[in-house]
Amino acid sequence: MRYILFLLLPFLLFASSDFITPMEYASQLYKNPRGIGCQECHGDKGEGKLIATYIHKNKKKSFRGPQINNVPFLEFYKTLNRRTKGMPRYFLTDQEIKALYLYLHPKKEENAQ
Repeated sequence: MRYILFLLLPFLLFASSDFITPMEYASQLYKNPRGIGCQECHGDKGEGKLIATYIHKNKKKSFRGPQINNVPFLEFYKTLNRRTKGMPRYFLTDQEIKALYLYLHPKKEENAQ
């Protein structure tokens, strides 16, 4: 019996702590929400990113992922819940959207609640 208690003691001591922090969860979600990560088009911290350049009707064009680290929460939420100009629909939960917003706006955590 003493050995069982000894083996269970670490689990009892740390059972109430989370496995990862909210920011770690948000970072992982940003990097791979449903296959392709947000950073592929929006940059590592949501600063926007050039995705491709191409020629259309003899004119050089570019396709860019917009900056998203300056978007208010309500607009961010609405955009993630509809199909928008080349962005895939991820079907994220409210909790996942709040986590992504937290990752991009760590100082504005209270706005996403």
